[in-house]
Amino acid sequence: MGAVEWREPTSAVRRGAKFEISDTIFEMRSGEDKAGNDPRSARGSRPSGDRAQLHGHSSKGVLVVISGPSGAGKTSVCKALLTQIPGAVWSVSATTRPLRAGEVPGQSYEFISKGEFSERVRAGDFLEHAEYIGHHYGTPRMPVESALERGCDVIMEIDVQGGMQVAKRMPESVRIFIMPPDAASLRSRLEGRKTEAEEQLQKRLAEADGEIATARDSGSYQYFVVNDVLDTTVSEVRAIIEKERRRHD
Repeated sequence: MGAVEWREPTSAVRRGAKFEISDTIFEMRSGEDKAGNDPRSARGSRPSGDRAQLHGHSSKGVLVVISGPSGAGKTSVCKALLTQIPGAVWSVSATTRPLRAGEVPGQSYEFISKGEFSERVRAGDFLEHAEYIGHHYGTPRMPVESALERGCDVIMEIDVQGGMQVAKRMPESVRIFIMPPDAASLRSRLEGRKTEAEEQLQKRLAEADGEIATARDSGSYQYFVVNDVLDTTVSEVRAIIEKERRRHD
């Protein structure tokens, strides 16, 4: 099962160990091809000079919101999109959670204290913000708006709470929810990270059901894509972005 387009709200369906999507509610969408380029941040890059010619669309960029439960593969999808969509940039979120091994401050996340986060919320600096398993996350507004005005497509990885806020504040955005193929696969992916204790892993698994149900019941996401094979998933997401770009043009 691949990309599916939202038709009407319904609760997430879970049968046995599988997360499933009702074919009577969603319309299947096919995939697309691949390209190549280098990932960049929304803080300072400019689109390729050939971008408008390649895609045949207006100069303003497209905001692409990618959400999904932890372990669904949304970060891998985002990284692939950044290398395959000319001019695409990464929206760097701010967070109060600790730095993980391999992460680079200012590239992976902007790591700040809870006090600074609260001050920036009060100042209206965030396009969206939410709390997830005891940590705060937020998307700085100005870098996103600036990148879009420069003609860059902005790839934003945020949770469901944030996605719902963006849907209200920027309804022209393209919002895609990445689904795990089943519960067993989700657990295997989380265990493979080797970054969390069993208690934290159980919290993430428990959160997954609620996130999927919230995403579908809220009506905030236009598309749901089951991530079984990464290359196929990325192709499907790219096809969605191109379709929505043509629709907006």
